[in-house]
Amino acid sequence: MAEIYKDRIIKLLKHSDYEPLKLGQLAKALGVDSEDYPHFKESFEQLRQAGHVVIGAKNLISLPSLSGQIIGTFRANPKGFGFVIPREANTHGDLFIPPDETAEAMTGDIVIAKVKRKGKRSGQMQFSGEIIKILERAQNRFVGTLYKHPEGWLVQPDGTSFFEPISVDDVSAKEAREKDKVVVEILTYPTEKYLARGVIIEVLGKAGRYDTEIKSIIHQYHLPGEFDADCIEQARNAAAKFNLEQQDKRQDITDKVIITIDPPDAKDFDDAISLEKDSDGNSVLGVHIADVIFFVMTDSPLDIEAKDRGNSTYLPAKTIPMLPEILSNGICSLQPDQRRFAKSAYITYDQKANIISRSYANSIIRSRQRLTYQQADRILRGHTKNTSPEVIELLTNMETLSRAIEQRRTKNGMLHLDLPETELIMNKSGRVVDAQPADSSYPHTMIEMFMVEANDAVASFLDRHNVPFMRRIHPEPDALSMKNLAMLVRAFGYNLPRNPNRKTIQDLLAAVKGSDCSLAVNLAVLRSFEKAQYAPSHIGHYALASTHYCHFTSPIRRYADLLVHRVLEFYLQNRMEAAKQDAASQDLVEIGKHITFTEQRAEDAEKELKTVLILQMLSKRIGEQLDGVVTGLTSFGVFVQCKKFGIEGLVRMGDLGPDQWKYNAKAQSIIGERSGAGIRLGQAMKVNIVSVNVPARQLNLNPIESLAKESKQQSQTKSRNKKKYTNKRKYRR
Repeated sequence: MAEIYKDRIIKLLKHSDYEPLKLGQLAKALGVDSEDYPHFKESFEQLRQAGHVVIGAKNLISLPSLSGQIIGTFRANPKGFGFVIPREANTHGDLFIPPDETAEAMTGDIVIAKVKRKGKRSGQMQFSGEIIKILERAQNRFVGTLYKHPEGWLVQPDGTSFFEPISVDDVSAKEAREKDKVVVEILTYPTEKYLARGVIIEVLGKAGRYDTEIKSIIHQYHLPGEFDADCIEQARNAAAKFNLEQQDKRQDITDKVIITIDPPDAKDFDDAISLEKDSDGNSVLGVHIADVIFFVMTDSPLDIEAKDRGNSTYLPAKTIPMLPEILSNGICSLQPDQRRFAKSAYITYDQKANIISRSYANSIIRSRQRLTYQQADRILRGHTKNTSPEVIELLTNMETLSRAIEQRRTKNGMLHLDLPETELIMNKSGRVVDAQPADSSYPHTMIEMFMVEANDAVASFLDRHNVPFMRRIHPEPDALSMKNLAMLVRAFGYNLPRNPNRKTIQDLLAAVKGSDCSLAVNLAVLRSFEKAQYAPSHIGHYALASTHYCHFTSPIRRYADLLVHRVLEFYLQNRMEAAKQDAASQDLVEIGKHITFTEQRAEDAEKELKTVLILQMLSKRIGEQLDGVVTGLTSFGVFVQCKKFGIEGLVRMGDLGPDQWKYNAKAQSIIGERSGAGIRLGQAMKVNIVSVNVPARQLNLNPIESLAKESKQQSQTKSRNKKKYTNKRKYRR
């Protein structure tokens, strides 16, 4: 718990609106209750002793001041300047590095920067920096597109980590051709005069093709490749030796009506549902989860590989599994009409969906039917052709129970954000040809409610036995984030108290539902929250209003769930003391950090590949009109999210219309000084596609109608002032 509190303390003190507080006030701002205060105080003391925080006059707490030299991570900007994000937080924050002081550092490099005082502005000391040493290069390999220049061959890197081209020699060695996507290894890094020089080490294929872009993303995000021979051999042996007669003390519930509900393209079915009445007329929900640990022994090659992968990665039309497919899509998957081993959680409810009891067992099940979410929805709406009466009855009862659970959890403070997802429509070659809103029918919520209930139940149970385990935690947002959220939504005409609670946030989300500003408000609420993570700390899950929470329901695709299954197995074997010893032998904090990282990596990779595929499609639609919503305002322009494709583009300030546009951060608006025209978050805006830069992941837009009319003189001045950017660096020979 100490690490979690240390991170939260530093994050609050780094907040731009933070004003020094005393220790008790700091605890209150972070929502620390009296029971956890000793842990909080201990964490703070560790930070103070390490010099990461200081106590000043009147016992007010702040970060140390900026001086001398700092070590940090460099983030470059396409315009040449950059920022150093310090390893150790300070009162100033990130350090600005002018274009001529970057020492040719690249995004992600670990550097030493000399701090320079630039005098005071508005009573605040201003700083800039000079990079004096690059300690560690972030990477020496980049993925990019090869093209021919009059002076030689160049590779334009993908993404935003390295902006300038890399010169390459001996292109024929790898039989690379112009417009191929390649992996290039840096031989010499860029200098003030010369571009970086590299060598092509792999040709991925023609840029723009689906298979090529998949390979590109895998390289960029260092996603895992094929399983090694030991893992494949272990998986094959497990499948070959799988014997249903090994059921020992397992409950045989193959006669029960059990179904799975998953997306249409799913193959790894790791959860199934049953629902019955007990002798007292109470509902007994059965959540049956694939018993993966039966096949994946602790510290075996498969276990080590699964821990390293952390989770399965789901890319458009491709899955990179955590376990070999012979397990994930085979004997572990709860396929219809197949007898499968499971771990079953039974939760008994009264008529109002209040929990009466919970129990757990190793079981053997047989799914009666594999349904998609869309099929389940059609059945619930009365389209029951070719569906057995028992499955129809089960689905009907599941919906009734789910709605009651949802009502209870909502009453207890559970938050639901309305952030629509986009489903890509691809042709046979893998190109995106269109998009549509992803299915959001009620069966999605139904399964989500049952999974949340099972996760909550298992975490509560393990807590009662006082055994350490991997939790899914979501800390309460800090007071400053909530204060800023209240200020932001006021710009939309909605009121929140300075310190909103779950109930007032629920009311806000309900009030904006269906309005133009719904997306912007939901995004603002999301950004004000902490990110959920994996850790053994007993913090609970804020958004779900759960005191106890873990992930138990997806062990085929998440390593965290597999760890929880192992603890539950100790209980089922009546060996809880052994469970505590096993937990003590593992570094759950470090494992939690790792699998939190791999989860974020998978999400980022999926998001970037979707962006690439959509941008490729939009590059063929220059000039087309899009319906959008303003989701971000900055000093250089307006970010507009396309409703249909879910992708964000930029309208630059100069393209808003002939006016002096000023960004007002406090009012969250951009105002034209002459015309009085205004732009605010959540505002609907029709835009044209102006240009697309796929390698840089950029979409440039223009409003359909100028927000301020341009005079003839302004038009002429604007034309004269247009300049083209030219790269001043030379090719290294």
